[in-house]
Amino acid sequence: MHPLASWDELARTRITGVLTDIDDTLTTDGAITADALQALADLKASGLHVIPITGRPVGWSAPFAAAWPVDSIVAENGAVALLRAPRNFDPNGLQSPCDKREQLLKLYQQDAATRASNFARMQQVLAEIEAAVPGARRATDSPGRETDIAIDHSEFTHLPQAAIDQAVALMHAAGMNATVSSIHINGWFGAHNKLEGARWIVRELFGRDLDAELERWVYIGDSTNDQLMFAHFPHSVGVANIARFVPQLQHLPRYVTQGERGAGFAELAQSLLAINDR
Repeated sequence: MHPLASWDELARTRITGVLTDIDDTLTTDGAITADALQALADLKASGLHVIPITGRPVGWSAPFAAAWPVDSIVAENGAVALLRAPRNFDPNGLQSPCDKREQLLKLYQQDAATRASNFARMQQVLAEIEAAVPGARRATDSPGRETDIAIDHSEFTHLPQAAIDQAVALMHAAGMNATVSSIHINGWFGAHNKLEGARWIVRELFGRDLDAELERWVYIGDSTNDQLMFAHFPHSVGVANIARFVPQLQHLPRYVTQGERGAGFAELAQSLLAINDR
């Protein structure tokens, strides 16, 4: 990983948008800091697209999708997107509002029947993990989840690596995908992931092919749950606290910020804005 300050090629690239993790990338100690929130606003004001992509549930993400200056939030590792409804939104259309006051829309990658079937299967796996893995407990945000399950390993509970590995193995044995973020072990049925979610939402929102313009997008994250994105994006950045996960990463980001968490995100935003203003 190279220091962000050494990113010389950034000066030769016109960036279109930023895709970002949320926990421990935008947030610090579980909340977004003033500098990170201002960075989101500054990026949007400059004309850049900004899309957080998170393993957090859709229910947890909804207030932030309504309040933050972003194009959308893609939740549950690419399965569902939240975005503000346009003016004169027709609630009888194909997209359904999940919050009438804020007029947020939810878009899904899976149909309702598939989601219902998968949900029932996932609850069985979740119960099996809690019974089999010492200390394993479902994440406190589990009631807001629609398309995945999550085991807490570092938010309110601290699981040793052996227990994390055991939980991941049980998810895999059930035929699920599994990833480990900075706080949770997430599992789900389906082909979606953060990368597929990014491709999907760029196509849905802007009618564009993300892979055809990868060099114009930046991804920033902090954990093993981000390494698929680190491997795919030529402009990939880790906030400084990624150091915790480096021994477990097969794919590192190309650059790393000096600051941790929200301060690191704000550092990236300042670099992008300085270049785009030239």
